[in-house]
Amino acid sequence: MSSTLILGIIAAYFCILILISFITSKKGESTDSFFLANRSSPWYVVAFGMIGTSLSGVTFISIPGMVEKAQFSYLQLILGNMLGYFVVAMVLMPLYYRLNLVSIYTYLEQRYGFWSYKTGAAFFLLSRTLGASLRMFLVAGVLQLAVFDELGVPFEVSVAITIALIWVYTFRGGMKTIIWTDTFQTLAMLICVGISISMISSELNLSFQGMVDTISESKYSQVFFWDVKDPRYFFKQFLSGAFISIVMVGLDQDMMQKNLSCKNLKEAQKNMFSFTVIVMIVNILFLSLGALLYLFAEAKGIGLPEKGDNVFPFLALNHFSSFAAIAFILGITAITYASADSALTALTTSFCVDFLDFKNRPETQRIRYKNWVHLGFSLLMGIVIIIFRIVNDESVVQAVFKVAGYTYGPLLGLYSFGVFSNRPVRDNLVPFICVLAPVLTYIISLNSVDWFWGYEFGFEVLILNGFLTFMGLYSISRKKTDLLDATTPV
Repeated sequence: MSSTLILGIIAAYFCILILISFITSKKGESTDSFFLANRSSPWYVVAFGMIGTSLSGVTFISIPGMVEKAQFSYLQLILGNMLGYFVVAMVLMPLYYRLNLVSIYTYLEQRYGFWSYKTGAAFFLLSRTLGASLRMFLVAGVLQLAVFDELGVPFEVSVAITIALIWVYTFRGGMKTIIWTDTFQTLAMLICVGISISMISSELNLSFQGMVDTISESKYSQVFFWDVKDPRYFFKQFLSGAFISIVMVGLDQDMMQKNLSCKNLKEAQKNMFSFTVIVMIVNILFLSLGALLYLFAEAKGIGLPEKGDNVFPFLALNHFSSFAAIAFILGITAITYASADSALTALTTSFCVDFLDFKNRPETQRIRYKNWVHLGFSLLMGIVIIIFRIVNDESVVQAVFKVAGYTYGPLLGLYSFGVFSNRPVRDNLVPFICVLAPVLTYIISLNSVDWFWGYEFGFEVLILNGFLTFMGLYSISRKKTDLLDATTPV
C-alpha cells in the first residue's frame, strides 16, 4: 500500500478535525470556552467521546497484543473499573460540582492548604504528560513504519508533525472543540475495529455465532485466574482496576474536565454511568479482536513479531487487504489523537488555573498565557516521546499503568484522606510525604518476591502507593480538637 495514499487519507482526516474546530470556535476565543466549553456539553456526546479519550492507541494495539500471554484476564481489570466509575459518579463528582471547580485540584487547597494544592496539581502534570506521551509514542511509531520510513522522514520530524497537528485544531477552541472531535474520533475508531473483526472473520469463514464460539473455545478466552502468585490473579486485577479508574478518571483533570463541562451534576452522572457500560463492551471487542488476530495468524501460517504491541500493526499492514489496512491506520490515528488532544487541553487548563493565578488576570492576558502554555506542553510531549523511544523495552500498556501507579498514588492518598477524614495536616510537609510514598512503593515492589513469600506486585502498586501516602498524611495530622486546644489561650 502506497505511503503517499496513506498520507493523503490522514491529511483528509485532519482536515475534518480542523473543520470541526473552526465550527465550534467560530463564536470567538475565550478561556471559559477553552476550559469547560461554557458548561453546556450534552451528556450523551461527552459519554461517547470519553471512550476515545480513555482508551487511546494503547488499547487499540497493546490490548489485542496481550491476548496471547494474558488471555482475557484484562476483563478482570475492567470489572474493577466499573466499581471505580461508580465511586467517581457518586462520591467525587458531587464534590466537584458543589465546589464549582474548574481545576479539580483546587479542592486540595480548600481541604489542606497551598502546598498540598500545588503538589497535587504537579503530580497530575507529571503523570498526564508522561501518560499522554507514551500513548502518542505508539501511534507515532506505527505512522513511522507505515508512512514516514518510506518517505525518508526521520522519527523526530514525524513526531513534530503529529504534535503540530494536534495543536492546530485544539489551541483555539479547547474543550469546546475536544467534545466534538473526540466524538468523531471515537466513532471512526469503532468503525475501524468493526472492519478488522469482520475482515478476519470472513477470511476464516466464520459467521457471527461461529466467531463467538471459536473465540470462546480457543486457548485465549480464559478470563478469571485464581493463583495468588499469578500477576493475573483476580483480586489483584479487580482491585487494581477499581483504584486505577478512580485515579485515572476521578482524580484526572483530563477526564473530569469533560464531566464538568456538562450542564449539571445529574447530567454528568448520566454520562458516567453510560460511559461505564460502553467501556466494557468496547474492551470485549478489543480482546476478541486480539484472539482473532492470533487465530488468523495460526490459520495462515504467519510468523508473528515477538513483541505483542507489534502484532496488530504487522498483520494489518502486511497481511490485510488495502481497505482493512487503511481502516487500521485511521483507527489508530483516531483513537490516539482522541486521547492526546484532550490531555493537551487538560494540561494547559491545570497549569493555567493551578499555577498562573488566572482568576486575577484580565481576559486578554489569560488568552495569551493560555496559548503559550498550550504550545509549551506540545513541545514537552514531543521531547518525552523521543526519549521514551530510546529507553523503552516493554509493552506500552504496561508502561502506562506503571507510570500511573507511581504518579497517581499520591493523588489517591491525598483525596482519600481528604474525603474520609477531617483531620488537618501540616501542609508544608505534604510535598515530602507525596515524594516519599512512591520511593517506598518502588523499593517494596522491587523486593516483594523475597520479602512476601514470592508475591509479585503488578498494577496494584497504585493501591500500595496511595496507602503509604494516606498513612504519611495521618502521621502529620492532628485531631481538630487537638488543634483547637493548642491555639486556645490559657
